[in-house]
Amino acid sequence: MNPAILESEVTTILQSKNLTALFQPIIDINRSVIYGHEALIRGPVGTKLHSPIDLFEASHLVGLTPEMEFLSREVVLSQYAKSKNLNKLFVNISPLCLQLTESQYAFSISQLEHIGLRPRDIVIEITEGTSIKDYRVLKNVISRYREMGFSIALDDLGEGFSSLRLWSEISPDFVKIDKHFISNIHNDLVKLEFVRAIQKIAIESGGLTIAEGVETRDELAVVKDLKVNFAQGYLFGRPLPQFLGSLADDVKALLNKSSISVFPDSASMTKQSTVANLVSYQPAVTADMTNEEVYAMFQAEPRLYSIPVVAEKMPIGLISRFDTIDRLAKLYQKELHGKKPCTQFMNDAPLIVQKTMTINALSELFLNADPQYLLNGFIVVDEDEYIGTGSGHGLLREITNLQINAARYANPLTSLPGNVPINTHIDRLLENAQPFVACYCDLDNFKPFNDAYGYRRGDELIQFVGHLLSNVAIDKNDFIGHVGGDDFILLFQSKNWEQLCLSALDTITKVIPDFYDKNDVEKGGIKVEDRLGNVNFYPFGSMSIGAVKVLPALFKSHHEVAGAMGRAKKEAKKTQGNSLFIDRRSCSH
Repeated sequence: MNPAILESEVTTILQSKNLTALFQPIIDINRSVIYGHEALIRGPVGTKLHSPIDLFEASHLVGLTPEMEFLSREVVLSQYAKSKNLNKLFVNISPLCLQLTESQYAFSISQLEHIGLRPRDIVIEITEGTSIKDYRVLKNVISRYREMGFSIALDDLGEGFSSLRLWSEISPDFVKIDKHFISNIHNDLVKLEFVRAIQKIAIESGGLTIAEGVETRDELAVVKDLKVNFAQGYLFGRPLPQFLGSLADDVKALLNKSSISVFPDSASMTKQSTVANLVSYQPAVTADMTNEEVYAMFQAEPRLYSIPVVAEKMPIGLISRFDTIDRLAKLYQKELHGKKPCTQFMNDAPLIVQKTMTINALSELFLNADPQYLLNGFIVVDEDEYIGTGSGHGLLREITNLQINAARYANPLTSLPGNVPINTHIDRLLENAQPFVACYCDLDNFKPFNDAYGYRRGDELIQFVGHLLSNVAIDKNDFIGHVGGDDFILLFQSKNWEQLCLSALDTITKVIPDFYDKNDVEKGGIKVEDRLGNVNFYPFGSMSIGAVKVLPALFKSHHEVAGAMGRAKKEAKKTQGNSLFIDRRSCSH
C-alpha cells in the first residue's frame, strides 16, 4: 500500500478513535474462578486494519506506534472503568512504548486516575513487538512501574528466543506460555516437556504461569496436571466487548474434575548419548579480528548467538551476540571500540567440553554453571582442538528426544510403558490425592505354554493380552503398563473398573483355546515334562487379577501400592481358573 495512503488511514483511526475493545477471560485453575481479563483491540470493522496485527504493523510503518498504543489503552481502560469489574485487567504494552517515560504518550498513573482506576488493578503485559536494544534501561523502567503498584506479565513465552532472556532480566509476576506449546499438548511429548520445564523454572523463580490458547478438554487436563496456575482460551471464552461475569457450569465441572490425565513420563536419559550429537560447526575468528568485523557478522546472521575465538586451533574465548550488540549499538561506542581486537569483549572463561562427554554429565554441568552459558552456548573440543559449538536449546532438545524414545519403547514386545512410567503415574495419582484402583494382572500356566510351544507363540499370547488389556483401559484417564513377562498393571480411575476386569476375564476364557494346537484343545490342556522328568497336565491358561482400592491417605508411594497389588495377586491365584480378587480392606498395607 502507498505509504501516504497508509498514513492517512492510521491518522483517521487516531483522530476518530475508531477502535473497539475486546476482553478475554483468564481463569484461575485451582480456584475455578475468573481471575482477570486480557484487553484486546480491533481496528475499524470491514477494513484491512481491523486485525490487531495489521493495525499495529501499519502504525509501526508510518511511525505512529506510540500514538496507536496510547489510544488503545485509553479505549480499553475506559471500558474497564465503566464496567466496575473487580478482576485484574491485563494490558498489552510494547517495550518501546513502555520506555517512553517522558513522552505525552507514556503509560502513567494519571492515565488511570482520571477514570477512577488504580495501578493494582492493572497487569502490564509486555509484548515482543519490537527488538530490545538495552535490557538495563527496560529493567529500570519496569522496576519503577512495580514501585507504583503495577504487576508485570511476559507475553507469549517461547515464541521468540529473546523472550527467555527477557524473563531472566525482568522476573515477571506472570509468564504467559505461547499457545503453540499448548495446542495438542496431550499428544505431543516435546510440548509437554517444554511446558513442564517452564513450570518448574517459574516455581523456582516465584512467578505464576498462564497457558494461552486452551481450546479442548484434553489440553486443559494436561495443563492442570502440570500445575500451571492460570489458563486462557476459547474453552473458557472468546474475546468479547463485554466482560465475562462467571464461568459456565460445564467449564466449572471440568476445572473441578479430580481425575488425573495420562501422559508418558520421562525415563532415564541414555547414558551412551554424547556431546558429539550436539556439535554444530561454527567458523571461529582469530584474536586479530576487530570488534567492528564481529559486529558485522552478528548483523549479517540473526540466528548467530555466539562466536568462538581460537589461537592455533585451540579455543581461547567466546563472544556473545547480546553483549556485543549491547555495547556497540550505543552512541559513539562503535567509533571508540570498533577497530580494537575482538578479545576486548570476549568471555575468556567460556564453557569448554569434550565431544565424548555424556549428555547426562553435560546437563549436570549446566545445572551447576552460570545461567549465561545456557544463553550463549558452549565450545566443543576433540582433545584440545576446536571442532564446533553447542547450544542450550540443542541440549534441551536432545534430552527431550532421549526421554521420548525411552518412554516410547519401554517394553519392546508390547510397546507399553514399563516400570518407571508405571511408578511415576502411581506417584502422580498419590500426590494429587486421587483415589484409584490398582490391578496386577498375571497369566496362569503361561510357563508350561511357553515350554510346550516355544517363545514365539508365547510372545504372541503376551501381545494379545497386552492388546486386550489396552482395550479394557479404554478411558483416557486409565493407564496400562507392562512390567515384563506375562505381568501387566492396570491403574483405573473409571468407576466401572470391576465390570471391565470381568469382561477381560470372559474374553480370555473364550479366546485362549485358539492359541493351543487342535489336539490339545480336545484334551482341554497340555502335558509338559518338568525338570525331573515328570509329566504334568496343565489346563488352558487363565488370568488372575489382584485389585487394590487405593486411598492416597493410606499409601505414601508406588512401593507400597506395588506391595499391596502383589499380595492381592497372590490371593487371586489361589482360585483355579480366571479370578478377580478385590482387596476391600480400608487399610491395604
